[in-house]
Amino acid sequence: MDSLIAMGDAVGSVGKKRKSYHTPSAPGSSKKTQKSQSDRTYQSIQKRTSVPKSLQTAVPEENVKSYKHIANKKLRTELARQSEYAAQSKALLEDAEMLLTGEAGMMEVDGELDRTWRVSQTDITESAGQEASRGRREWNLDGGPYRSRYTRNGRHLAIAGSKGHVATFDWQEGTLHTELQLQETCRDITFLHDHSHFAVAQKKYVFIYDRDGVELHCLKAHIEPTRLEFLPYHWLLASVGNAGYLKYQDTSTGQLLCEHRTKLGACTTMTQNLHNAVIHLGHQNGTVTLWTPNLPHPAVQLLAHLGPVASVSMDPSQGGRYMATAGKDSTVKVWDCRNWKGAVREWTARGGYAELEWSQKGALAVASGGSVNVYTRPSIHTPLHTNAQPPLYMTHPIPHRPLTSVRFAPFFDILTIGHSAGLSSILVPGAGEPNFDSTEADPFENRKARREKEVKALLDKIQPDMITLDPELVGSLAPSQNLTTETTFDGKPSVEIPFARLPRMERLKVQGKADETEVVSEGEGDPRLPDDLESKVKRKEEREKRKMRGKGKSLKRYLRKQRKNVIDPTAVAIRKKLEKQKEEKRRAKELAANGGVDTRKPSALDRFKQKS
Repeated sequence: MDSLIAMGDAVGSVGKKRKSYHTPSAPGSSKKTQKSQSDRTYQSIQKRTSVPKSLQTAVPEENVKSYKHIANKKLRTELARQSEYAAQSKALLEDAEMLLTGEAGMMEVDGELDRTWRVSQTDITESAGQEASRGRREWNLDGGPYRSRYTRNGRHLAIAGSKGHVATFDWQEGTLHTELQLQETCRDITFLHDHSHFAVAQKKYVFIYDRDGVELHCLKAHIEPTRLEFLPYHWLLASVGNAGYLKYQDTSTGQLLCEHRTKLGACTTMTQNLHNAVIHLGHQNGTVTLWTPNLPHPAVQLLAHLGPVASVSMDPSQGGRYMATAGKDSTVKVWDCRNWKGAVREWTARGGYAELEWSQKGALAVASGGSVNVYTRPSIHTPLHTNAQPPLYMTHPIPHRPLTSVRFAPFFDILTIGHSAGLSSILVPGAGEPNFDSTEADPFENRKARREKEVKALLDKIQPDMITLDPELVGSLAPSQNLTTETTFDGKPSVEIPFARLPRMERLKVQGKADETEVVSEGEGDPRLPDDLESKVKRKEEREKRKMRGKGKSLKRYLRKQRKNVIDPTAVAIRKKLEKQKEEKRRAKELAANGGVDTRKPSALDRFKQKS
């Protein structure tokens, strides 16, 4: 112990007292200060140790916002407390990152000429551990093609075949929860808040079943559904179908929240952004639309492909910044959701249109033709103006066509592909998140933890009106505005007066709407302006008048609306009237130019004209 303290620049051991000489202290100094200054062992240990921030007293941070402009004392105190808690939580989160020791293990090669995509699934299974190799499986089923869906913790798997075969099970333990043969078309399946309930998009309606396969509800408002998505923080089940309606169903109250008419026909592609709960739809005319429950029209409408959109997926690793789309024109595009100026990357997929899926660590799986290709970042996020394919990370051939779905298992390096002969699970090293938050999704939760989590999720349920493209906007305060105006009346000193108490002319001046120009009689210039500036102002006014000459006439607007290849008596009469007016103006201009003398040759029909 003495050697450790000596290494810490201590003069002596803790238990041994040495004779020391102290300089006389100031009369106002305390004993505690004298002790801390004289105890060099304490000073040495204090340099090299620190108390965790979670055990320290809450000290106001420098970056905590101040709300001194708010007059209400209670509101000001509450906002300051919330800002202090937010700053402290951010500091504690940085400390907690040191405890996340797990790392995503990517495949690496030894030589420069070796490539990771040449490594087969057999080599990966032999090199991985016994627990990891259990994820490599093949399910040979007859009711295909199949679609699959994992729970949020990645423990349970639900599958649905197009011929009516539906099953849910724990894929790790091999425990079957339920297996149904519905004997009708099933287009999609999804879990609700946990594995105890799941929804199936069947031929005509959406049905909800429990863990034992008992039918609980038939949602007849969702007609001919094709895709389903569940928003876990809002408890909303979203569906879109052949009718082209996007519908939100509140699963906690059973109420149909809203339904939006897309006006773009049948839709077979849908996904959600886990960062802001916005629904992304892909349509038959090549557009991708973004929807929220509180807007009757799409928040964003993007022309992504020249043909129908086959698949849409969002990247959860970058906070919902990147979106991948695949069209039936055999192209795959990656978009930056912060600006929609153009695709970040674009390349052509072999074998027709593709199915897409992002993993938790940003790996993009593209299933097209008879193979599955996996691409990793940062190559797919790097802008490139050519149609070159990004570097391939891994590939796996699948002879069963078509490939109808791809799903990454959360917190596991497993990719499940649905095809006509069943399902195939392959290992993708580095695809899953190695560190999980047990308060959000726990792969090892028991029955008691699941119950507590369900109750807490209901209490923390977010209202649908708070779904926006920018989730950081909700809860933030508008910038403080200057509500007073500095004005001067009758030569008195300037004072600050509230805007509402200002006279009308002063309010118009503050808003920039007051017309302060003086009325000048004709023939007189503005005495405040020099001659050259006055002439410039007049010329500018004349140019503005000439610009508007002949525009906006009601008769001409009416004629522009009429089709040229349709003979309308009203339009013909109006055209004759306009030609007559133009001819009269031309004659009047000629008379004025000739001094009032008519230079036309006399005609025998002039005698019948009415004399004015």
